Amino acid sequence: MNKSAMIRARVDPNLKDEVENVFEQLGLSATQAITLFYQQVKLNHGLPFDVRIPNAVMQRTFAETDAGENIVPCDSAQDMFARLGI
Repeated sequence: MNKSAMIRARVDPNLKDEVENVFEQLGLSATQAITLFYQQVKLNHGLPFDVRIPNAVMQRTFAETDAGENIVPCDSAQDMFARLGI
């Protein structure tokens, strides 16, 4: 396959560094990661993840947890699942 098309984008340098560190841990170059993203968009006929504007309940939940309210601490994943009845 001829790989001659170029993609140029400006991003925050700190974000770029952090994301490229994640790519490195995954054994991916930035080019490979972008190609993977494009392939997933192609396969899904859209973004490969949900992009939504938070509804009122979600916004309230975010605000409460950011303020440290209505949080149930758990000692482990098993404890969390038990509290959830799973």
